[in-house]
Amino acid sequence: MVKDEKRREEFIEQNLGLVHTVCKRFAGKGIEYDDLYQSGCMGLVKAYDAFEEERGLCFSTYAVPVIMGSVRRLFRDGGAVKVSRSVKELGMKIAREKTKFQQSNGFEPTVSQLAEILGVEGEDITEALCAAQPTVSLTFESEEGIKETDLPTANPEDEINERLLVHNALKELDDRERLIIRYRYFCHYTQSKTAKVIGMTQVQVSRAERKILLKLRQLID
Repeated sequence: MVKDEKRREEFIEQNLGLVHTVCKRFAGKGIEYDDLYQSGCMGLVKAYDAFEEERGLCFSTYAVPVIMGSVRRLFRDGGAVKVSRSVKELGMKIAREKTKFQQSNGFEPTVSQLAEILGVEGEDITEALCAAQPTVSLTFESEEGIKETDLPTANPEDEINERLLVHNALKELDDRERLIIRYRYFCHYTQSKTAKVIGMTQVQVSRAERKILLKLRQLID
């Protein structure tokens, strides 16, 4: 996956629903939801930066276990998002290098550029940047007492409508197109495994999948 900064931010924002899905499974088990959510977001960012699209996996298939591991680690650590000394030190180095880079170039460096400058992995840069972000509480004090910020949740009616739209759009695909979608997104096969099952090459499946997804988007829109 190309780690373009703008695309990175947009992609992560579009997939925050995965974090909520995972966090809901752990809600009410002794840790505040905002702590679960923060930990889950760190897992999502980690998953994005390590994801290799060319391997043929769906992002959600790869990301959910990573998010799950991040949230479970929170329970093992006793309910606090703990930051190691090495991560804190890296965060301070990043802050210094970002300032130097911006002064020299007039814009902020990307994660890849920071990793190259500091001689570390992009994943380490991401972890340090996430750790440096302030924790946002879902509770706040107002004139009416303690209030809680509502978290965005999926509207059941919207979800049903989306499922119906997808179901109807799938009917417009030919047999081979439906097979590709079935194996890739319902059976969670890799592109290579899908190609082997239906008698195509991985490259052919990859190209066909892009065209099918574009077709589905146009049908749904």
